[in-house]
Amino acid sequence: MRPTTIDGVLTELDRRIAHARSTSSSLGYFPALYRRVTARIQQGVRDGEFEDDERMERMDVVFANRYLDACAAHDAGARSTAAWQLSFEAGRMWPPLVLQHLLLGMNAHINLDLGVAAAETAPGQALPSFQKDFNHINTILASLLDSVKADLEAIWPLLGRFDHAIGSTEDVIANFSMRKARGAAWAFAEELAATPIAQHPAAIARRDAEVTAFGHFLLRPGFFIQAPMLLVRVFERGTVPSKIDHLAS
Repeated sequence: MRPTTIDGVLTELDRRIAHARSTSSSLGYFPALYRRVTARIQQGVRDGEFEDDERMERMDVVFANRYLDACAAHDAGARSTAAWQLSFEAGRMWPPLVLQHLLLGMNAHINLDLGVAAAETAPGQALPSFQKDFNHINTILASLLDSVKADLEAIWPLLGRFDHAIGSTEDVIANFSMRKARGAAWAFAEELAATPIAQHPAAIARRDAEVTAFGHFLLRPGFFIQAPMLLVRVFERGTVPSKIDHLAS
């Protein structure tokens, strides 16, 4: 059954994380990190951080179910959105870094799913009233960045050189997850809010194609970025389960 509460979402994420650990699957990296974010949002709901806590819980569940539905389709051998399909396919590859797996998941979930979930939670003219709570999630994500970077440093002994090659890892995550991707997600939610519901599938399909194209760049960013990344990949520290544990803690 699909979760209907944040507790249910956390239970499903725990199940996926446990399965990935038991099978040493890199597809466990994203749900491990996603669980931390979800737990923090749940705490925010309980503490009354949002203007409408009930709406935020509903949003969190709608948002998470897009990821969980994609996972269920993948488990059944069916196709999900192209952006998630690319992320799942990367799970069968050796070269991607932990960071690449995280960014591929964030690409599908934030660049595509988040706008859809926001428009579904606050449809049409109700959307503008949701913007303040939507933006507050950026503050929550920012509070988690230091701990995420510390976890990546435990996995990558060469993280400093990687930072030198493409810029601060913390900045990469921050730019991707907040300043750029979430802004684009809100713009897409606004587009859907102004679009007749019957035309939503076509709009989502177009967005999926754009997001997937960017996902291909994240997976294969070109020689001058990919070469140092391969060096970092060779020296990644720990087993897949231990990396999942770092991200989940």
